[in-house]
Amino acid sequence: MTSQTVALGIGLVSQLLFSSRIVLQWIQSERAKRVLVPTLFWQISLISSFLMIVYGILRHDPVILGAQVISYAIYIRNLQLLKEWGKLSPWFRAGAYLFPVAMLGWFVAGTQHFSLRAMLGSRIPGGLLALGAVGQTIFLLRFVYQWLYSERKGESTLPLSFWVISFVGSVLILIYAFLRWDAVLIIGNVFGTVVYARNIVLLRRELRKAPVNSAGAAQ
Repeated sequence: MTSQTVALGIGLVSQLLFSSRIVLQWIQSERAKRVLVPTLFWQISLISSFLMIVYGILRHDPVILGAQVISYAIYIRNLQLLKEWGKLSPWFRAGAYLFPVAMLGWFVAGTQHFSLRAMLGSRIPGGLLALGAVGQTIFLLRFVYQWLYSERKGESTLPLSFWVISFVGSVLILIYAFLRWDAVLIIGNVFGTVVYARNIVLLRRELRKAPVNSAGAAQ
């Protein structure tokens, strides 16, 4: 079994988990007729992100690797804001901190299957790499924005702008994925793009009703 076959398997499992968290969030939001984000959303995100870090290493893809390392830290912070991080097993928390560091250290040291040197010598065309970097940067900024927004609110929440940024970033990543023919990114972002668009519709509808409800309450 080649390293690329292993990478594909890991990537597909990761995207399956990413999709499951979106389905979970989508179903709960549809039932409530407003956007909800359960704690399980962040827990699944954390595990999926670790798998995508491994996938990025095996694929020697700096775009995926860089974005997922930062996203991973943001997922942990959201669990902390929700006061759920401390409820997790100490072994899980220790592993969550140590495994990515160990994997990145192994990557820097290098093996016959993956190494930092090989990634730096990657022959991904500059224009394609730039497109992927822009898409992942925009996609990543959604969580940076969400993180700062949540810090100001003192609670984990996903505002309308988060979903708009998600949609734009996902479309750009899809273009990158098709041009590079990365099945993992294609599978992961096609469904996500639809859900992001649907959440935008739900939130806009909710925001339009808010002033009416406030006026009714005042009366």
